[in-house]
Parts: sequence; C-alpha cells; structure tokens
Amino acid sequence: MQVIDYKCENCGSSMIFDSSTGMLSCHSCGKKDNIDHIPNLLGEPGVPGGQGQEYHCNSCGAVIPADEMTTAAVCGFCGASAILADRLSGELSPVKVLPFAISKEEAMKAFRKWCRNGRLTPTGFMTADRIKSITGLYVPFWLYELNNHIEVHAHATKVRSYVQGDYHYTETQHFDVYRRIKLNYTRVPLDASEKMSDKLMDKLEPFPYNQLKDFKKPYLAGYNADKYSYDEQELFPRVKEKIRPFIESYIQSAVAGYSSVSYTNKQIDTSLTRADYALLPVWVVHYDFNKLEHSFAMNGQTGKVVGKPPLSFAKITAWFAGISGAALLSLKLVSLMMGGGFW
Repeated sequence: MQVIDYKCENCGSSMIFDSSTGMLSCHSCGKKDNIDHIPNLLGEPGVPGGQGQEYHCNSCGAVIPADEMTTAAVCGFCGASAILADRLSGELSPVKVLPFAISKEEAMKAFRKWCRNGRLTPTGFMTADRIKSITGLYVPFWLYELNNHIEVHAHATKVRSYVQGDYHYTETQHFDVYRRIKLNYTRVPLDASEKMSDKLMDKLEPFPYNQLKDFKKPYLAGYNADKYSYDEQELFPRVKEKIRPFIESYIQSAVAGYSSVSYTNKQIDTSLTRADYALLPVWVVHYDFNKLEHSFAMNGQTGKVVGKPPLSFAKITAWFAGISGAALLSLKLVSLMMGGGFW
C-alpha cells in the first residue's frame, strides 16, 4: 500500500501545501515547488486499503492514524504528510479540488474574532483561549449537474374592484394557466461524508467554485482528507430535495401577476447529467468550555464559521429585558404624541 510524502530536494523535510502561495512549501529551508510541475503519482488501482490494514509513515515508520475512510493524514509522531495513494485511484480519484485559502494561523484568528462577536455567549467563551484542536480537512462532495423538465397546470384569478355611480363592483376573471419550464443547475454541492453533519456542511456554503482545480495529490500534503461514504446515485434523492425550494420559487415567479393561483397539476422531472467528485476545504475546530467540548466548522476558503456556541442565561435575560424595555418606552412615546400622557 503506497503512502506518498513529498520530500524537499534540498533538505529532505516533508513538504506541505501552502495556502498563501498555492505551492508545495518546505518549512525547513523555504523551498517552494509549483504543483503544476509535479507528477500526479498513482496508487495501486483497485486495491484500496480497508479497515484493519495499516499504513506507515515514510519518515519515521509510525502507524498513520487512518480509519477506513481516510485518504490523507498527518503523522502523529513526526508531523510528516501521508497521502494514501491507493485510496485515491480509479473510481476513488477526485475530479476537482478546492485548495485551502486560509492557513491554520488565519483560521484560529478568524475563529477568535467570531467568538468575540457572540453577544449571547458566556464571557469566558468569548476569550477563545480554549481551542483544543484545529484540523484542516478536505471533505468529499459531489457537485451535481441537473436538468429539470417541469409542467404546471393551475387555475388563476384576477380580481378588480371599481366604483361606478352609486355602486361598488368587484370583477373576477378566471384563467387556466399552463407553464412548461426547463431549469438546469450546475455544481450543486452535496457532502458525501458520513462523518460530517449535513446541516453543518450546508450552512458552510457557498464555496467559490470558480477557484476549483483539477485534482492533484500534492494539494492534500499537510492536511487530512476522507473519501466519499456515499456515491452520486445514493445521494441523488437528497440533491433533488435540496433544489426543490429553488424550483418552487421559479414556478411562482412564472405565474406571477394573478390575484390567486391554485395548482391542479405539477410535474417535476429531474435527471442527473453528471456528478463530479470533489474535495472541499473545511477547518474543524474543537473547543473546550465548561468541561464540555464544542465543535465548529469553518469554510477553508471564505472563513465562514458555523456551529452552536454555548449561551449565557444571564445575557439572554438581559437582552430580552432590554427589548421589552425598548418596546415599553416606544408605546409610552406614542401615547404621549397622541395626547394620552405617560402612564
């Protein structure tokens, strides 16, 4: 089983992907290599290492911390990069990768800033000095291209009111409405990892898909990565549900201008044109507070943070008291302006 570790030609140290330059970088001597000029080494096709099989670090020989889904990791003893090539070949080879644009130091700084903006979190949490770990993880996604053929039948009305002489009239016109719509969606993202929360990953969007690169293994150097848990067909029902609100919104815009619309028949036929296997960058932050561990995720390109911070009961109570007091003051001012005086 092949483990890839890109070694510096000058000093022999393990090189990692540098988010600031987009190149492989040696932290020992500073040498940088252009990823476009590095051959994309192949693993053994069709022989992926499974559960119970061990991978060993090329630098120190230690066992790599990898479960059956891991495709890239960092040696826990010497810190060398370990890319599990046999799990990135054949059908398991990603088509695209979105490299990290935010370094570990920048991610920690952004997370601390995010914590300080939490108005209803406990004061101790806002200091953000209890970061237990922060891990750069490439999460497997499917990027779907979907074609939708839609037919809509509806009954609609237009209501007009007017006055003529001494009479007030209401005129109602009735319409049979038919719409035939074609909608195409590209790069609809859906995370394919069993480990990651679907809701959490959805909230990390959007990712800048214009920054996607053709996949090459050096982008994973120095980071963790997982392979997909579900293929594109298994997740097809979920991606259809994801785009459904957008389709419904478009249908509503297509029948706008009526006083009322009642749908009598609505058919939505969604077909899968293609799905690209891609790796997207996520910083996973584990944070200790009040003897509990809280987990957060950060978009590795935009810095957007999602997760549920702890809430301070005292701050929530004060916030609601402030809202209630402001509402009471507003009512008193309105009463005074109307001549009612203060209560």
